[in-house]
Amino acid sequence: MDHSNDAQRQAEVAGRSKDVMPFSLAATTHVFTKTAEGGIQQVVVKKPADAAQVQWVRQHLQDIRERFLKGDFSGPAHIHGQDMPGLADLKAAKPGQMAITYKDIEDGAELAFKTSDPALIAALHQWFDAQLSDHGKDAMEGDAHHSEMMNK
Repeated sequence: MDHSNDAQRQAEVAGRSKDVMPFSLAATTHVFTKTAEGGIQQVVVKKPADAAQVQWVRQHLQDIRERFLKGDFSGPAHIHGQDMPGLADLKAAKPGQMAITYKDIEDGAELAFKTSDPALIAALHQWFDAQLSDHGKDAMEGDAHHSEMMNK
């Protein structure tokens, strides 16, 4: 497999991320956890003492939650491209078809996506996989059991 294309794509994504995210992609880790009802996206600051980054992460996730609930996925589309896997289905979701909740977590923030629609669950999982691939070393796959324990 040719990983030079992966590295080039990740560099392009990181460059476009600056247009959308107020925090530094390199200073954070995106954690994507697929669940039976959708998924959990966490953004955690790598250096907890960096209070400004934590604030920017929290503000950004609150802002994009509002946009996502209105079907506005222009941020991810700008960063990852209009043909990003799962994106078209997420944009087409009807209001109320997917719940998105926000919460502060230690050193960052979290969005939890929940739906009973199998097609939307599949779209969320594809969308998470695309972000994992595109963010490279600045992202990691989460463990559903760990997230469930954290949310109890």
